[in-house]
Amino acid sequence: MSIPLPSPEHLRQNPIQLTKAVSDALKQARDGEHLRAFITLLDDRALVSAENVCARLQAGEKLPLAGWILAVKDNIAIRDTRLTCGSKILGDHQATFTATAVKRLEAAGAVIIGKTNLDQFAMGSSSEMSYYGEVRNPHDPDRVPGGSSGGSAVAVAAGFCHAALGSETGGSVRQPAAFCGIAGLKPTYGRVSRYGLVAFGSSLDQISFFGRDCASILSILSVAAGVDPRDSTSAPEPVADCSKGLLPLHRKLRIGIPAEYFQTEGMDESIVSATRNSAEELKALGHSLVDVSLPTTAHAIPVYYVLAVAEASSNLARFDGARYGWRNPQANSVADVYNLTRGEGFGDEVRRRIMMGTYVLSAGYHDAYYKKAQRVRRLIFEEFLSVFKQVDVLLAPTTPTTAFKIGEKIDDPVAMYLSDIFTVPANLAGIPAVSVPIGCDERGMPIGAQIMGPHFSEELILQVASQLEERIEVAS
Repeated sequence: MSIPLPSPEHLRQNPIQLTKAVSDALKQARDGEHLRAFITLLDDRALVSAENVCARLQAGEKLPLAGWILAVKDNIAIRDTRLTCGSKILGDHQATFTATAVKRLEAAGAVIIGKTNLDQFAMGSSSEMSYYGEVRNPHDPDRVPGGSSGGSAVAVAAGFCHAALGSETGGSVRQPAAFCGIAGLKPTYGRVSRYGLVAFGSSLDQISFFGRDCASILSILSVAAGVDPRDSTSAPEPVADCSKGLLPLHRKLRIGIPAEYFQTEGMDESIVSATRNSAEELKALGHSLVDVSLPTTAHAIPVYYVLAVAEASSNLARFDGARYGWRNPQANSVADVYNLTRGEGFGDEVRRRIMMGTYVLSAGYHDAYYKKAQRVRRLIFEEFLSVFKQVDVLLAPTTPTTAFKIGEKIDDPVAMYLSDIFTVPANLAGIPAVSVPIGCDERGMPIGAQIMGPHFSEELILQVASQLEERIEVAS
């Protein structure tokens, strides 16, 4: 789907037009309200920001992201704007500070037009579980856009912005990127500061990025990434210089094809075929294809849904109606405040995960579930390390199916969780992975393939994914 906005490069050369482009983007977002991509549009703030960028450009400042119009998932803080996490319990809560990633992007000249819709507290795979209504796929409004970062994916795919921030815990950017036909990157754990991201699973969460192409993603990643003293898990690894854009890949790679990612029961044949065709396109460029095995893939979903819910149970204990956010007005005691506020403020999926997390952390089951899941997670991590001694990157499907109909899986949590079967392993191992569109199924719904690489290999996997973008574009 084409982006109707002028390119960032054009707006940088014509700074006076930037304010108009921001105004047009806000109008497009309102016209596309049926897609429910946004929870809050930041009209006044965005226009003031655009005017400020124009003034800085005319004063001679070099702003690498001047002309970029971005959207931000509504679990990432921007000071003095609503921070709802798609929930009732936070309601009209105003953030008191700005996330490090957002602050860096704005300092580089980006303009934020709004906060995007999501599954409550980023818990979901379809963006149907928002208190503010389900998000709809721009290719077919009767189908889901994926989740939990569905609003950000739709904002980019529908042309409301050039790029968007999401968050990934188990595939919440790559899966909606695949469903919506755009690029989506989950960086290495620690590559981007999590300061200002509302925690779901702290050992898994990572601020991540959507773009219309891989070059767009590198542009915003290179500004947002880097060590942050406010986040002890942020890594001091050097960040790529994107001043020359995404450089062409001039060496031949060994590309691993993991067998387990093509053998899932119920997998769409169109996805298998498109991914294998993509492998052949890369082979035609001189890369070698290597069959590899990742046997622990079958254990990734159960391991993830033990560890993630355990961390969620702990992280969400702070939402109790006593300090901030919505409080049930019928509460007459401390117990009422806690029970009624959480019971009505959290949606069904959030309550389900809190209860599961409390269970696996309880005294009688901690060793049987949580500790065992941690041991298997270590095996998954070591398996990836071993495979990356044999190959440079991995190519696999992003999802087992294309976008499904709204309501199709809402009452079947296990079927919903299996939507992330191919994305969860990268989160458990902390490695970077990017999803890129590689075609469509017989209904015209987008298909995505993902490139995974060793830790801190974001530029490499984006280069490989960019080669796929070029080959698929030529073929189509």
